[in-house]
This record gives sequence, C-alpha cells and structure tokens, in this order.
Amino acid sequence: MTRAPALPARRRRPRVAHLDDVRAERLSLADLLDTVTDEEWATPSLCPGWTVHDVVAHLTLAPVERTWPTLVRVARARGDFERVNADLAREHAARFGPAELVAQLRATAGRDSRFALNGRLDPLVDVLVHGQDVARPLGRPRAMPADRVLPALRHVWSSAFYGRADRRFRALRFVATDADWSAGDGPREVHGPTGALLLLATGRPAGLSDVTGAGVPEAAARLEGAARSGGAARSGGAARP
Repeated sequence: MTRAPALPARRRRPRVAHLDDVRAERLSLADLLDTVTDEEWATPSLCPGWTVHDVVAHLTLAPVERTWPTLVRVARARGDFERVNADLAREHAARFGPAELVAQLRATAGRDSRFALNGRLDPLVDVLVHGQDVARPLGRPRAMPADRVLPALRHVWSSAFYGRADRRFRALRFVATDADWSAGDGPREVHGPTGALLLLATGRPAGLSDVTGAGVPEAAARLEGAARSGGAARSGGAARP
C-alpha cells in the first residue's frame, strides 16, 4: 500500500515580532551598559521613581517572567499591575548587580518569549523606549533607527495599554521626519523623528527636545497634565518599566 506523503510541519508563529531587531537592540544596550559606572547605575531614569538599575532589571525579567506567579501577585494586589511590576523589578535589582544584569540581558537577547498579557510587538517597544529611559539621563547617545521604531510607533499610537496617544493628542497632527508616517488631523503639527514621537506617544516629555512645529506647546501641556494625573511614563510594557 502506498503511504501518503507526510504533510510539512506547521511552523509556530513567533511569540515576539521583529525578534531580530529586538535581539539587536538588547545587545547594543548591553554594550552601552558596559560603559556605565557603578555610581551611574543609581541615576534616575526617565520613568519617575525608577533608577537605571531598576529599568535594566525590568528588561532582564521581560523574556523570562513566569505568567501564573505574576498573575497571582496581580490578584493579591487587587489588579494593580503597576505596583506588581515595580515590586518585581526592584526585587530583581536588589538580587543582582550591574554586571550580572548585563550578562542576563545578553543571554536572553534573542529569546522568543514574552509575558502572556503582552502583545507580540510589546518587547520591541519595551527595549526601544527603555533604552532611551536609561541612555538619555546618562548622557549616552543611543540611536533609534526609523525602520525599527516605525512598527513600534504604529502599535503604540492607539493602544490603551500605552495611554491612547491618539486621544491624549487629539486635534494635533504628528508627522515623522524620517519615515512615511503621520497621525492626527488637527491644524497644529508636531514634526520630528520617529524615535522622538515614540517617546511622546509613551508619555515621555524627553521627546519634546527633538520635535518642532506649532503643536509642540500644546503637546507639552498635555504631557504635563497626564503626568499630574499619573498617566505618563508609567511602568509596564514599553511605556512603563
């Protein structure tokens, strides 16, 4: 009897989108961190209340975080994911020193794994934005290539997880100067590289230094209002450590 030909094995869809870019960003961040002194690890990051050490600890947890233990902690915290995220990062930072965290970042750079509640693009947003959270306060230049940033920016713009930039900046038009991307339909415009727009979309006023246009003062005012209400540069995902 003739045996039917074997069907090709079904390829599993990657859990992390743009994994090659995520890996490259994690490895380049590890290289940058090799230049940071022990004292600089205590520098406040762009995330209020988070040091460089805390943010890096969070980044090393992202590829290895276990879903159910984290969800149990969230339940015990009455759904306060922000608090749990902070606790996990600070506990990890307390356990491991700078060199150990950098080694962990390198060891898991290409791991196709993410927290179950995150989307496939969240790891890319995470490393791009947190890379700036770390590098800018340290005065270390860190490029944000438009081809890597653009999918992250598209993902973040209308996401509730990141604060709904489309609503926060209603009646303003954002226009990228290094890629074919724009959003919003207001008469006042904000022009800048995709990296700066990603920072603004995730609630980080640091991006204001790299943008121009008649809409910049209003964008700054809305970010300040969000910060007063606790809605800017939160932790978790990419916009939050």
